[in-house]
Amino acid sequence: MTREEVAALLAYAVRLDPRSAPADQAAAGETLNQWADLLADVPPTAPHPAGRHWDAAQVVRHHIKTSPYPIKPSDVSRPWHDFRRDVVDRHHDPVPAADPDDQAAYRAALVATRHAVAIGAAPAATFRELTGGTRAERDQAAAERLAALGDYVPRTVRDALATYRPRRAERERLAVEGLPDPLDVQCPYQQCRAEAGKPCTNYRRNPRPSPHPSRIDLATAHHYAPQEPAA
Repeated sequence: MTREEVAALLAYAVRLDPRSAPADQAAAGETLNQWADLLADVPPTAPHPAGRHWDAAQVVRHHIKTSPYPIKPSDVSRPWHDFRRDVVDRHHDPVPAADPDDQAAYRAALVATRHAVAIGAAPAATFRELTGGTRAERDQAAAERLAALGDYVPRTVRDALATYRPRRAERERLAVEGLPDPLDVQCPYQQCRAEAGKPCTNYRRNPRPSPHPSRIDLATAHHYAPQEPAA
């Protein structure tokens, strides 16, 4: 909050609880300095993906309504840090607009988005917002992806075979959870260029245990790209 926003918050607190009013002008200035310093990283309002938005004034009101003790700046900052932690935990990184092959720019875009979410300047992108659709639609999409992977086997048999075919098991897991599958796209890494459905390879042309980062990024962008409406 800015100094002016903190001053407004203090005035609101004094209106609700006159006991918190400073004794004189000097005390008022000292209180404002203290609160402004401790609440510099706390926004007056911030969005929450579950709809429980942050409002510093409501935090002040709740404290004065429920606590017998005079309000302190920590009574505002502590709930904010709990709120921020919950928002960040719910956040799923959307695909940045930066070129995934420009690792520095791509990483900077991710960091900027996460920082904006952490300070309340931008709303968190939730998994549901990224995937879209109803539960039934997502289940149908998962079933179609599983069918596209090959012959169907009962889930109990599939789980028993997972240890012996880890790559297939991982693709089935991604399909069931509605997550991007890097093997759905061709690897864009020039030294690899593995075809869709094939694992990435190293410089010796041996299969890699994991896809190249640029392939993961491409699959993510492809997975979350808006779908064209059916004709």
